[in-house]
This record gives sequence, C-alpha cells and structure tokens, in this order.
Amino acid sequence: MPESVEDLTRSLTAALDRRLSDWDARLAERYPGDRVDRQPVHTAYIPADRFDVDAVRRWGASALDLLASYAPTSATLAAAVGEPVADVEAVYERVRAKLATEPIENLRVDFEDGYGGRPDDVEDADVAATVAALRSMDGRPAWFGIRFKSFEAPTRARGVRTLVAFLSGLVDGPRLPDGLVVTLPKVTSVEQVAAMASACSTIESALGIASDSVGFEIQVETAQAVMGVDGTAPVAAMIDAADGRCAGLHYGTYDYSAGLGIAAAYQSLDHPVADHAKAVMQVAAAQTGVRVADGSTNVVAFGSEAEAHATWALHHRLVTRSLVRGIYQGWDLHPGHLPTRYLATYLFHRRALLDAAARLRAYVGRVESGIADEPATARMLASSLLRGVRCGALDLDEVSRLADLDEPTLLALTTTG
Repeated sequence: MPESVEDLTRSLTAALDRRLSDWDARLAERYPGDRVDRQPVHTAYIPADRFDVDAVRRWGASALDLLASYAPTSATLAAAVGEPVADVEAVYERVRAKLATEPIENLRVDFEDGYGGRPDDVEDADVAATVAALRSMDGRPAWFGIRFKSFEAPTRARGVRTLVAFLSGLVDGPRLPDGLVVTLPKVTSVEQVAAMASACSTIESALGIASDSVGFEIQVETAQAVMGVDGTAPVAAMIDAADGRCAGLHYGTYDYSAGLGIAAAYQSLDHPVADHAKAVMQVAAAQTGVRVADGSTNVVAFGSEAEAHATWALHHRLVTRSLVRGIYQGWDLHPGHLPTRYLATYLFHRRALLDAAARLRAYVGRVESGIADEPATARMLASSLLRGVRCGALDLDEVSRLADLDEPTLLALTTTG
C-alpha cells in the first residue's frame, strides 16, 4: 500500500529537516535580516589636527552661515538645487533646525588620508587631544569614532598604536561609550578583517571590557576587496571574518576610482565603476544587518554664491541618487555639505510618505488599492516610514495618522515576510 499523504509528508519533512538543519542554522546566523534601529544619514570626517571640543558646533554654525549667505530663503535654495520651491519650503526650517541642534550624526576623526603621516609624538598627542575632546564634548554625536591607518604593512604599527591609545582613553569602567565605532580603511583581504576582529578581542581583554564591545566599519576602497584573485567577491567573506563586529561597509570614492585607473576629472560617486562596487557591497550585505554607506564628493567650493550653488546642486543630486538606490548613508567632508545632505534626505522621505502610508494602510486592512503588495514590500514600506521618522524627515504622529498604524505595528511589519 502506498503511504498516505500524511505519512509521506511527515517522513519527507523529517528527512529534509535532517538534511538541511546545518544550513537552517547557518542561514539564521548569517542572514538575520535588516536592522530596524536608527541609522545615521551620513558620516562626517574631520582630520584629527582640525578636531577639538568645539568642532561639531563649528560645523553646524558654518553650515547655517553658508545658508544665510547663499540661500537665505527656501526659494533661493530650491533654485540652487533645481527642486520645486514648495517642496523645499516645506522642509527648509526643518533643515535649519537640524543644523542648529544635531549637525553631525556620525563623526569620524580621521588619522588616515585626511590627516597624513606625522611623527609618532605628534600623532600620539593628537590622539590624546581627540580623546579629551570627545570625553568633554557637550552634544557629542550619537555615533563617533576614528579612522586609523590601515593594516597594510607600511602603516600597520602606527594604525594599531592609534587604535589602542584611542580605545584605552575612552574606557569608562567596564565598557566603552555607546555609539563608538572605528573604521578600518584600505582593506585588501579577508585576512585583514579577521586580523582586525582578533585585534579587537585582544584589546578588549587587555582593557578588561566586555567582549564584542568594539565594532568596526570596513572601508571598501580597493579593487582587491571587490574582486579577488580567484574571481570571487571577498567583501562577502569579509563580513563573516569580522565575527559579528562589522557595523558597515563604507565605499571609498577616490582610492577605489584611482585604483581602477579612472582619470581624476571623472572620479565620482556616479561613475560606472562606483556603481558596480556599491552593487557588490549591497548584495554582500543584504539581510546580514550590515549597512552600506556611500562615499563622498570632494567638491567643496563655497567662495561665492555661484560656487556654493554649483556645489549644492552636485551634492544634492548625488545624495538623492544614492537614496533612490537604497543607500541611506554617505560621507560628508565639509560643513557646506550638511544643508544638502539633510535637504535631499528629508525630501526623499517626505515624497515617499503619502504613497507608503496609503499602501500600508490598504495592506493591513486588506483593501483593494490597485497595487498587489506582498509581505516583503510591506516590510520595506514600514521600514521606509520608520527610517523617515528616525532621521527627522517625518513626525511619528503624521505617519501614524496617515497609515492608521501605531509604532509597534510598524515595527512588527518590518519583520513580516
């Protein structure tokens, strides 16, 4: 007699469970899903020799001064970046308020390319000054840290020395401050990432702090990180090698472009080689909880109104382009980048608000809306609304009113599908 449907289903399922159990565990560990906590919209890099306790406030004040000088009205700013006046007017004061209260969300004090090579006693003194400034700073950014020199042989010892001194100086009892992240630049191999994870463990043990206290970003700015000698994409294996410590993959515009032989005049976030690298990074990081950040533009001309408007138009276009491509964070190298960082981000989320809220409301209410959204799409709609709230583009009460959903329901939807 053939087995019944019930018996065959039960026996076959048990066999498949045994066969796939290892992969099931690996899948759950390796791909826990996208994080839904707040993500900074940018990382501001300030060279260590230009950093002090007042640096963040100065950046905000400088950004506001540039707005006052070159775009004192929403109409002026709208004309500069090529956006409708009404759209810019709706967020102009929101942008100004952000610059006044939290101009930098994620700070990296740079001891690498933006700082250069200096005698050990000079860099040691700058590390100590950086630590002192961060410890005493009012309104320290929610995320902060340093970019130290790479683990390539010529800079390895200096990079380790700066990393150890920095972390040692910020230990407070059994822990490091919340929001502390460091950046490992010019990564060329999986082995370097594994070495960084091991170094973090050694430092934690020596400092007597909890294991996994130190998280780091991998800066993807070499060809070797995107395409290995064996034809694979090492950046995916780098996430594994970080042993749970990798907070993000950050694209390095100019090192990467130069390494591929792109002429200086054409090195940009929107060059095809940049798009390829970032697509590889996005695929490698998808569903791992590791976030991808775009690089920077090095155009920082603010000597005249014409220069400022051209710089803002370029930066606004590039930030918007990254947002459309699902990259919600990027580098900013100058206070003048801050107005268009927040303008582009706020416009992006506000433009998505009405459609996302209506589609979610219809999805939850099982109402015919003309769009057959699936659970995965609902997850991204909810994530988009929460992202907009957390970056300051949207207010929770307006999202809840338009979507007819409270925050716990929105959070629950981010894990659906």
